[in-house]
Amino acid sequence: MWDLDIFGIDLEQRAYLKKTAIETCINFIGRTISLSEFRFSNNGKKIKSEWDYLLNVRPNTDQSAADFWQDFVYKLLHDNQVLVILTDTNDLLIADSFNRVEYAVYPDVFKNVVVKGYEFKKSFKMGEVIHISYNNEKFTQFLDGMFKDYTELFSRMIETNMYANQIRAIAGVDSNTKLDDENRGKLENFIDRMFNAFRKKAFAIVPQIKGFSYEEITKGVKNEGRSVEELAKLKKDLTSHVALILGIPTTLLHGDMAEYETALKAYIKFCIKPLIKKIQDELNAKLIEKDDYMNGDRIKIFGVAEMDPLELANAIDKLVASMVYTPNEVRVMLGNEPSTDERLNKHYFTKNYQELDSVEGGEKEK
Repeated sequence: MWDLDIFGIDLEQRAYLKKTAIETCINFIGRTISLSEFRFSNNGKKIKSEWDYLLNVRPNTDQSAADFWQDFVYKLLHDNQVLVILTDTNDLLIADSFNRVEYAVYPDVFKNVVVKGYEFKKSFKMGEVIHISYNNEKFTQFLDGMFKDYTELFSRMIETNMYANQIRAIAGVDSNTKLDDENRGKLENFIDRMFNAFRKKAFAIVPQIKGFSYEEITKGVKNEGRSVEELAKLKKDLTSHVALILGIPTTLLHGDMAEYETALKAYIKFCIKPLIKKIQDELNAKLIEKDDYMNGDRIKIFGVAEMDPLELANAIDKLVASMVYTPNEVRVMLGNEPSTDERLNKHYFTKNYQELDSVEGGEKEK
């Protein structure tokens, strides 16, 4: 009997738990950035550029702008860096892998650039590509370390929950039965069939066989497992950890409406704006010549971080009425082009804003 197999279930590494947390958080940011509009301007006024179509409509033959920028952000956050090359056919492609050769006083060079399984033979200098590093070591370390503990715990909780009410039994052989290879094989086959019947089916019948005995030992035994709510709580907790590292308020991810507006403002300010600044700075450095930049040419990203003008109507009125900003300056802050009406370039103030010395007191004495 010592050679009989002992049945057990190996603890699985559930990769989908890690993938779910990453996909939820990174794609949340990616979808936000994909709403952006890239504008070329000169001294605040929008100008036409050959890059408009590539950045806002069709970066390459296989992707729309929304899909491209969502993949761009995913690669940046997941791999901690992203490389975009411009092909001879004027397509912007996101590299799947590459080797970076760093130099102290010369521009770095990117070699062995691979896109969709195709490796480019040429090397690309830093000035020829769009390259951004996320520089978030906490996120990388978390992915490499913490997920192992969480997946093991999650797997243990699932197994405990699945087998909380499993049927346990003892299968034996009569002492008078000869335990030769043939009978031992029959017994193992009987145990295999019995195990599969109870594991895969809700109801099973075990026949009584002469020489073999079967006895359940779970009667009266209380088996307690983890509830489904606890499993969901663990997944939610893991997703929240990833979100906090990336700067996403957990309220937005989990759909909690309490303090939604406050969470949204924090998300835009501390997560989206820094990311937009990175992308905007890289595009200005690579797509605009130094002399043009000094003459007022800019690439700005709109459509994400701007506030709703209807929500700021009172604040806008105060800013203009107090002579702090002109109407055109306010339009630029809200993501709109300056108006050509010269009256919007002037400062205005209402009668409520006067110098202290100019305010007269009560009635003058006659």
